[in-house]
Amino acid sequence: MIQSEQQRRAYLDALGIDVWLPRDQGEPRLDDQPAERAEAPADLPGWVDLEKAVSSCTQCALHQSRTQTVFGVGNRNADWLIVGEAPGAEEDRRGEPFVGRAGKLLDEMLKALGLDRNTVFIANILKCRPPNNRDPKQDEADACRSYLNRQIDLIKPKIILAVGRIAAQQLLGRDDPVGKLRGTVHRLDEIPVVVTYHPAYLLRSPSQKAKSWRDLCLAVAASEMRAR
Repeated sequence: MIQSEQQRRAYLDALGIDVWLPRDQGEPRLDDQPAERAEAPADLPGWVDLEKAVSSCTQCALHQSRTQTVFGVGNRNADWLIVGEAPGAEEDRRGEPFVGRAGKLLDEMLKALGLDRNTVFIANILKCRPPNNRDPKQDEADACRSYLNRQIDLIKPKIILAVGRIAAQQLLGRDDPVGKLRGTVHRLDEIPVVVTYHPAYLLRSPSQKAKSWRDLCLAVAASEMRAR
């Protein structure tokens, strides 16, 4: 639930956003072409089996260089699923997604909506770190996709927030830049998907934070429509 006006303004100040935009701005624009999800295996595991499968996965070469897998964190019954691209060095060391400066900014973005890591679930397209933080290769993303699909099936989120270009492109099966994917409610099966900038990009380009806030407001509206 959205925080009080005073709390919200405090968090927006922390994000460096001068003007907040009310979320009641009409119906969100919907993408006419829902993305299709690759089918998961027939014997779908529960959380325990899935976590074991991820931790012991050797389906691509990334298992050779990882410290540990990064399964995901948060509420496994969450309304919000946040999806990023891949673990970095600190995530690989700690086994948790979105840590460091980018993770702190993501936390502030969630706080602006009255959310935190205990009320959402955060995962990545890849469960293992690519060497030197390079972009994921397509075969690596394909090898991990069934794990993410199963997490989506288990969580049944009301909204998926795709954070960054790679997460958005992989989830939606498109090659458009983030700028073209923003501002629209896409669909993954029947689940609304909203695309926003990666916090690491916002740290480099703080002038884009206001756009990211609009994305979050769009995600709130889409999730509330889903809940009706």
